[in-house]
Amino acid sequence: MVIRKAIEEANIPHTYVSANCLGAFFVANLSQIGTLFPPKDKVAVYGDGNVKVVFMDEEDAATYIIKSIDDPRTLNKTIYLRPPENILSQNELIAKWEKLSGKVLEKIHIPSDEFLASMEGADLMHQIVVGHLHHIFYEGCLTNFDIGDNEEASLLYPEVQYTRMEVYMERYL
Repeated sequence: MVIRKAIEEANIPHTYVSANCLGAFFVANLSQIGTLFPPKDKVAVYGDGNVKVVFMDEEDAATYIIKSIDDPRTLNKTIYLRPPENILSQNELIAKWEKLSGKVLEKIHIPSDEFLASMEGADLMHQIVVGHLHHIFYEGCLTNFDIGDNEEASLLYPEVQYTRMEVYMERYL
């Protein structure tokens, strides 16, 4: 926030990008802590698993960022990467994986207080991960606000054929 404030106070032209949950860290592992690959038997579901999250293919994020570089519509704004078909709950993401893999996973629902309690005595990195996941999957911090006069990338650049998450997950079969 200090850097952002300094940029704005110095009147430096800018575009901020909110890329949300990149696939390699959130889709490949169905948002599980401690692995980068899909679980084989059981999956931790955060809360009821119904909070909407925005998932992004990294190459698509790069495409949107490159398109925004010289676009006067994005000058001094934030562009939000929120392709509509990639706004999914954790349950929806898991269901896509189960359909692709042909395997039904055991779902272990973790209540918010139990999830937060896992930070007690943990190292700083684990605490940071748990804090971020809590904001995303329990509080819905990626989708529970209006973007105001900023821009949504898939509307700004409808020619981009973004990757749907079921296609993204095919690489893990």
